[in-house]
Amino acid sequence: MSSLKDKRPTLLLIDIQKGFLQEEVWGGQRNNKDAEIICQKLLNYWRENALPIIHIQHASTNPQSPLHPSQKGFEFQNSVKPHADEMVITKNVNSAFIGTDLKDVLDDQNVSTLIIIGLTTDHCVSTTTRMAGNYGYEVFLISDATATFDKKGQKGNMFAADLIHETALASLNEEFANVLKSDELFDKLDG
Repeated sequence: MSSLKDKRPTLLLIDIQKGFLQEEVWGGQRNNKDAEIICQKLLNYWRENALPIIHIQHASTNPQSPLHPSQKGFEFQNSVKPHADEMVITKNVNSAFIGTDLKDVLDDQNVSTLIIIGLTTDHCVSTTTRMAGNYGYEVFLISDATATFDKKGQKGNMFAADLIHETALASLNEEFANVLKSDELFDKLDG
């Protein structure tokens, strides 16, 4: 019986940057405070098994944003800092495919399967997942390895981060990706 690991899936770590540790900037409360711990476990597994890894880094064009290249928040969080031999692709918009060579890189490496983790569930993770699904990649989105923040609605009402997270995942599941928890992913990886 073959395992998911046999497909040599690429791990796509999206925007796991220090700027997202500033919860007040992004709307207040954040859900899934263990997301980076899970991301680190997945990254360690990929490294131990010599599987392909791509780090995505958001470079905001707004100089006041914590994710602007001139800000400390632009840096990757320590737990998932890329190794020298790991690819880093920098983007300026929500999708890791827009304005970057990500698709060319994946196609040149004959990648067919992506594992997506990172921040934030309803923005860059969602947009990248949607495009990856539309491009025809087999996509697995890991629910406990992503997180988001409270959001203010059009009428000024607040929506809790957990609700935003769960509805974003529900919108993606079985349409653009297979949404799994990390323990389910590890089971599939090891067959």
